[in-house]
Amino acid sequence: MRIAVIGCGITGLTAAFELAKQNCKVTIFESEKNIGGLAQGFPFHGTNIELFYHHIFKTDKNLIRLAQELGIENNLIWNNSSIGLYWGNELYPFSTPFDLLRFSPLSLIDKLRLGLVILYLQKKTEWEYFMSVPADTWMRKYCGEKSFKVIFEPLLKAKFQESYQNISMVWLWARIHTRANSKEKGDAQEKLGYFKGGFDVLIKALKENLMLNGASMRLEEKILQITSNKKGSVNIASHLGNYTFDKVLITIPSYLFGELIKHNLSVPKEYIDTLNSIKYIGALCILFTLERSLNPYYWVNINDPNSPFVVFIEHTNLISKKYYGGKHVYYLGTYISNDHPFFSMNNNEIYTEFFNYLTKLFPSFSAKEVLEKHVFKCKNAQHIVDIDYTHKIPDYRTPLENVYLSNFSQIFPEDRGVNFAVREGEKISCLILNNQK
Repeated sequence: MRIAVIGCGITGLTAAFELAKQNCKVTIFESEKNIGGLAQGFPFHGTNIELFYHHIFKTDKNLIRLAQELGIENNLIWNNSSIGLYWGNELYPFSTPFDLLRFSPLSLIDKLRLGLVILYLQKKTEWEYFMSVPADTWMRKYCGEKSFKVIFEPLLKAKFQESYQNISMVWLWARIHTRANSKEKGDAQEKLGYFKGGFDVLIKALKENLMLNGASMRLEEKILQITSNKKGSVNIASHLGNYTFDKVLITIPSYLFGELIKHNLSVPKEYIDTLNSIKYIGALCILFTLERSLNPYYWVNINDPNSPFVVFIEHTNLISKKYYGGKHVYYLGTYISNDHPFFSMNNNEIYTEFFNYLTKLFPSFSAKEVLEKHVFKCKNAQHIVDIDYTHKIPDYRTPLENVYLSNFSQIFPEDRGVNFAVREGEKISCLILNNQK
């Protein structure tokens, strides 16, 4: 069976890997020159590091199992995470229940109330009630106005901008529930994992196995149209040529898929409208290095609406600096709308704005001490999970015969992530194989 996979992110790679193992003749199309999607990296101090920060939770069972199958589980490093929170011009530890009790911006009653709500969300497994409930409304009611203003409102506003009041509580539940279960039994701190050599270790292992199983990759090839023909096969037109396959799997964002098939008379307008109803926001990351450490935490949430970035990550507080030539590695990350000025600003303007604010967190920091720096941008980094989202999720089967769709907009109720991308790739490959004629 000839199968095309369009999109070479982790979902596409995993699905192709599973299909190729079953003797399918797989061809992967990718419009960019590199593979891995949001998990892709670049050469860095003799190793590889991601454009956008990544780590692994203990609950990431699909990813861990795939690493074992690929023989790369020994590359996984597990260390204690550490979290800080920046609020009111102060940086606070925020990793354990004891840190919450010592968190001075909240009163004792606020802290107890917040602690009970977090514990409830960590333990609750039935999430259906949360689907149509705004996170803004629910958290205000149960955490109290002060806790919401200090902890959760900055998170929701920073991530979803003007849509923040319409975000489903199920999205926030999934984040809290997943992180809670990344702790060892009896341990107050969560453990996070990372591949020695970066996620490139996973991507290369998948590619090598695909090649061994006879798959092929067509990089820097842009798909223009997809059409089902009367014989049940699928025609693909790219800027380099035309192809015919028995089945086609799409793993690109939903609205981009809609552009590829809207010319088909057999595709209802309502289906295209559903694909277009899923909105995406972009992301921007600055990666830079210093000779020194700036703080004791791996992850710091920046809960200041005036900050140009929402998270400060000292990557080498999770993974030893010895893997990066002894340099301390950092990310400054933010989510932005697709029409945000950052997408049109030049890199030097972005560096200036971000580094100027960083001196507010760390007065001793100077942009002059930055050894190297990189800016990375992505326009489709996160789908917006609003209270109507369950009505927008497209089926894996599409109106076009033998054409399937699998992307992170279908990951629900969890948020998007590498583990769930692996899970979706495994799931869609099973569906394709079980629908063989």
